[in-house]
Amino acid sequence: MCYNENAVKLDLKKELASFYHPSSKNIVVVDVPVQRVISIEGKGDPNTSPEFAHAISALFPIAYTIKFACKKLGKDFAVMPLEGLWWMEHMKDFSIENKEKWLWKLFIVQPDFVTKQHFHAAVEHLKKKEDKPSFSRVIFETLHEGQSAQILYIGPYAEEGPTIHALHDFIREQGCTFNGLKQKHHEIYLSDMRKTAPSKLKTIIRQAFSSR
Repeated sequence: MCYNENAVKLDLKKELASFYHPSSKNIVVVDVPVQRVISIEGKGDPNTSPEFAHAISALFPIAYTIKFACKKLGKDFAVMPLEGLWWMEHMKDFSIENKEKWLWKLFIVQPDFVTKQHFHAAVEHLKKKEDKPSFSRVIFETLHEGQSAQILYIGPYAEEGPTIHALHDFIREQGCTFNGLKQKHHEIYLSDMRKTAPSKLKTIIRQAFSSR
């Protein structure tokens, strides 16, 4: 199929600005809609786990393969940033000092016009070039966080603690809770961690919550 030079490029970060351009000074509440994502789950310290590195090396090739396939059809879009949900089997034990037992889901949001057929075609295309085991672990699904609190954090990942605590305190002050399915800690990585100085890393920290 021929490349369509007139393809209009969709930038979901601009279309969904309230979710991807928060203040770094004030915590805000947003109602996150249902989102289509390509995702992969795993376990372990993101700084040392080969599984984590393999997950990223599978997600982005699939995301860009989907993008280029859609571009040929006249539906170009900017690939969204990497996002991560973090939790532990027993959330009372969750801490930044216990990363070896962290569970995680990494994902990249897709435009509404991307389908499972686009996803499966992209995976099969990549497998023919290099059959990485991690390609088969990526899935196409929908996520719905709903009501959430979020803030933009700027700085090293290892120093997020006070911002996370402030976010949790804010939720409690509203008379709400983040128990059960709402416990997963959400981060959106706006900076390229390979090229950005730790002090300048931009990360959206988000926590879904519900009324008591």
